Amino acid sequence: MTPVIRHTVIAAPALWVFCIGASACATMPRASGERDTPRIAVMSAFEPELVALRAATTITGTRVINGRTHYIGTLAGHDVVLLLSGFSMVNAAMTTQAMLDRFSITSIVFSGIAGGVNPGLNVGDVTVPAQWGNYQESVFARESGGRFEPARVTTEFANFGMMYTQGTSIAIPGGRPDSLVRRFWFPVDSVAMERARAAARSVTLAKCTAAGECLTHEPRVVIGGNGVSGPTFVDNAAYREWAWTAFHADALDMETAAVAIVAFENRVPYIAFRSLSDLAGGGPGQNESRTFGRLAADNSAALVIAYLKALPAK
Repeated sequence: MTPVIRHTVIAAPALWVFCIGASACATMPRASGERDTPRIAVMSAFEPELVALRAATTITGTRVINGRTHYIGTLAGHDVVLLLSGFSMVNAAMTTQAMLDRFSITSIVFSGIAGGVNPGLNVGDVTVPAQWGNYQESVFARESGGRFEPARVTTEFANFGMMYTQGTSIAIPGGRPDSLVRRFWFPVDSVAMERARAAARSVTLAKCTAAGECLTHEPRVVIGGNGVSGPTFVDNAAYREWAWTAFHADALDMETAAVAIVAFENRVPYIAFRSLSDLAGGGPGQNESRTFGRLAADNSAALVIAYLKALPAK
């Protein structure tokens, strides 16, 4: 299919986590094993998002690290490790860093569902944003005389009531130890974006669920644009409208920006595929994710597999 092409931002793909406790350290692959094999990490947040990807993988082994099963094998001709990050930002950051500490990861691919923010997109569409931001890193402002007076924040983004978004504090690349700078957008690898664009031309996306519920539009792939993440499931029309106005986001979720920040700090390239399971409160009825969540997850997985096939052979 023909992808909708927007804009591509050049990447810079890393945080680090300690190995806490003997049991966690004991699960680390030895240097003569998985650590010596370069792998692509394929991540999802929760089980339904990983089903189709795991089914397409030839699994040769597993490792349990911090309670998360890591599936080691090959997918679309590439050595991979598949895993669930768990819900939300803390889990996603922790799981990403633990994986990077134990495996030789060449790039990170995230696959899953998201809420649609762009009013021009529909449930079932697959978004591949060019950059992600942690939009709920905020200052809650004091109210005085019917106005909000935010302290200690300078931001380019419009506020939502008392909530003023600020960037995430990260280590300055090549800077003095413990020196920090705030940054909002974390770009996806530009080469990965081009591969995704090529893969989108041939992928077939599902329109109907196994139960016979069908989308009102033909699903499509959207390459480029923005995505935002925060530790909140959004099902609110006013908040959705603000997220679109403030960030021009196509999608919002609860994990990708955390993965992006960890990848940036570790200098590991990443890309995220997010299919819209719902409209984040912007639809006319109840939230659509109960009906179309699995379809959206499978559409994202289909594009991820096509993307991996488009990568150069190992």
